[in-house]
Order: sequence, then C-alpha cells, then structure tokens
Amino acid sequence: MSNYSLDFSSEEDFRPLAAKMRPTTIEQYIGQTHILGEGKPLRKALKAGQIHSMILWGPPGTGKTTLAEVAANYANAEVERVSAVTSGVKDIRAAIDRARENKLAGRRTILFVDEVHRFNKSQQDAFLPHIEDGTVTFIGATTENPSFELNNALLSRARVYKLTSLSTQEVMNALNEAMTDPLRGLGKITARFHENVIERLAELVNGDARMSLNYLELLYDMAEEDEQGVKQITLPLLAEVAGEKVSRFDNKGDIWYDLISAVHKSIRGSNPDGALYWSARMITAGCDPLYIARRLLAIASEDIGNADPRAMQVAMDAWDCFTRIGPAEGERAIAQAVVYLACAPKSNAVYTAWKQALDDARNLPEYEVPHHLRNAPTSLMKDMGYGAEYRYAHDEPGAYAAGERYLPPEMSQTRYYMPTNRGLETKIGEKLDYLASLDAKSLQKRYEK
Repeated sequence: MSNYSLDFSSEEDFRPLAAKMRPTTIEQYIGQTHILGEGKPLRKALKAGQIHSMILWGPPGTGKTTLAEVAANYANAEVERVSAVTSGVKDIRAAIDRARENKLAGRRTILFVDEVHRFNKSQQDAFLPHIEDGTVTFIGATTENPSFELNNALLSRARVYKLTSLSTQEVMNALNEAMTDPLRGLGKITARFHENVIERLAELVNGDARMSLNYLELLYDMAEEDEQGVKQITLPLLAEVAGEKVSRFDNKGDIWYDLISAVHKSIRGSNPDGALYWSARMITAGCDPLYIARRLLAIASEDIGNADPRAMQVAMDAWDCFTRIGPAEGERAIAQAVVYLACAPKSNAVYTAWKQALDDARNLPEYEVPHHLRNAPTSLMKDMGYGAEYRYAHDEPGAYAAGERYLPPEMSQTRYYMPTNRGLETKIGEKLDYLASLDAKSLQKRYEK
C-alpha cells in the first residue's frame, strides 16, 4: 500500500487543515487552469490514468504535492515519497526496493521527490536508471528554475510544468471550500467573518493556498465566541495571527531576479512609479537596500551614461547616505536615486561602445601600439622610434591635434562611441562632429601619405 494515505474518513484526524483539504480529483483541484483546464493534454492524460515523468516547478502552496497525489489517484499507482531535505541514501534505496517489488507484482509506482533541486547532480543522476527501466514514474517538485538546478539528463526524461501562484479569487475559493466542507473542513463550526477578512487573508498570502488554510485554521482556533457560541473573526484578529504581510521572497531565486529585473526595466523605461513600487517590494520583502544601491550604480552607467553623468553621482550619494544614517532615512535616499535615474535621459552608447571594444580586443589580432603612441622613457627607446612624431594636444590649436589617429592603422576608421541625441550627449555629439570636421580639413592626417 502507498505510504501516501488519501483516506479522509478517519474519525480523529489531527492533520493540519491544509492536509485535510488536499484534493483527490481534478475537479477539486484549484488553479493551474493553463495545464489542467478543460481540454488540456495533461488533464486528459490524468483522467485516462496515463502518467509520465514530470517536474512540477512553482512557488510554495501552488499545488505541486497535491498534483502528484491526484496523478497517483487516477493512475491507481503506489506513491513513494522522498524529500531532498529529510531523506538520506537509505530512504531512497528503500523506496526503490519497494518500487521494484511493486513492478514484479504488476503495480505502478510514482516516486515523488520534494525539493528535488536540493539534491546534487550525482544524486539526481542516481534516479535515471530507475526511470529508464520503468521501475518508477518520476515526479519532482521544485521552487527553483529547473534549467539552472536540475541535470540535463533528468530534464530530458521528464516534462516540466510551470505552476503559478493562485489568484486572490482562487485562494478565496479554497478558503470558502474549507469553511463550508463539514467532513474535511470547518463546516461544522459556526463563525462570523467581519468586514473583508477573507479577502484580506487571500491577498496577504501571495497566492499560497496552503498558507491561507493554515492561517484560517489559526483564526478559528483563536477566535472568541459570542453568547450564541459563534466565533467572531475580525481584521484585528487576522493582524494578530498573520502579523505583517507575508512576502514570498526567495533571496537569489527566481522571484529575486524577477523583482530586480522589474526595477531595472522600469528605470530604463523612464517610469518612476514602477521603479519605486518594485524597489519597495524588494525592501519590504527583506532585501538588503545596499543591493539595490549597487544595482542603481550599474544602471546609471549602463542605461544613462553620458546623457546625464550626474546619475552615477546621485546613485553613489544614495549609497553613501544609507551607510551613514541607516535604513529609516537611508531608504528614502535610495528612493530619491531611483526616481532620479528613472527620470534621467537615457543612453546606452557607452555600454554598447565598451561591449564592442571588448569584443574587438578579444577577437581581433593584437595589433602593435603605433610608434607615436608609445612611451619613450629611455634614449634607446627614442632611437627606436618610440614616441616619434607624437603631437602634444596642448600645443595644438584648441588643444586638439586635428588629423591625428589613436587606433592602429588597421582600425583607423573604427568608431565605438556613438552619442545619442539625448541629454548631455547631444552636446557631446556636436563636439565630436566638430572635431571630425577638423580632421577632414587637416593637412596632417596620420596614416595618409
């Protein structure tokens, strides 16, 4: 018999509410309609009892474990559960041994591996032969991007399904079902929900159905009864139970990079409101404000550059301000820098020029430094022509040596920096065009005889 019990008929069930309410059919399953909606291939396969190896990737509380149980239910399969957090080699071997026994008896086994990304590469490889020979159908659950955390060999043998956070309405549906179900849920208990408690609860869990049910159970446990024995569940009680709003922030996981990407793209898109909101999301979720400060310095160089050179100084000042006065006022300085960078004129001309220069330095031949640009600290080097015919700019009209070249002859026509017509770069572009006109008129053109 499976070590996953799907029997909810026990008279005394001390499991958490979230476990009691776990669906056993697709009809009971809430959310993920993009893969389980009517007509979807996975829904059809599960209903037909057909199951294949898969990776379920999504945030906490989105139904990964539940979907594995539902699949096992339809396939009439035994389930062996392994957790990368708590299971050792002995547990894995025992699960495989039971799967072999099931195979000999003509029974199918699903090996459900929770937090599969926590297994190292060699541990992940250990599952491959058992998937290959049909001993197990592999279902792995992960909150991390499989592309980065799982072996290619494992990914090639399992279909990846991306599970998304539940909407507020879907969380409310799960809560309402738990409140009205008299067998699995809290339907036998009379309670009155004041104001918008359910809506607020659904909002604060960020799409995590399991968390919402855990909070709901706590609300019922802690609520006081009125004279008629009705539990009174209020917003103050919810605040006491849930505390500050829960943020799903995984520190260097997908959500981390999604948030910082949103900050960066909002600034690049000259939208201070979006930039402020996503920055605030990171701060309230526990991100080190100095991480944002460092990113602002990078953005100032990459996306603003010489269109507004002050942007880099503003970002640096915000960093310095935070380190001097601390979070309370320092975060405001970072917010000021966020707004300044978002509103500043944009240019990636320096960024693009530097990338091209690096590419040429790596891939073109290593041309020699022209003699007129070489250092000549000794008489021998001067005799060898080092520094010959160098034109000292300060001795030239307007401190510009018209017609001079500063690249190797083979690259004399190369131009990396192409200023935009935005911000200060408008003036920079005008100056470079003027200098180019002086070059064109010069009678001392380098490399031209």
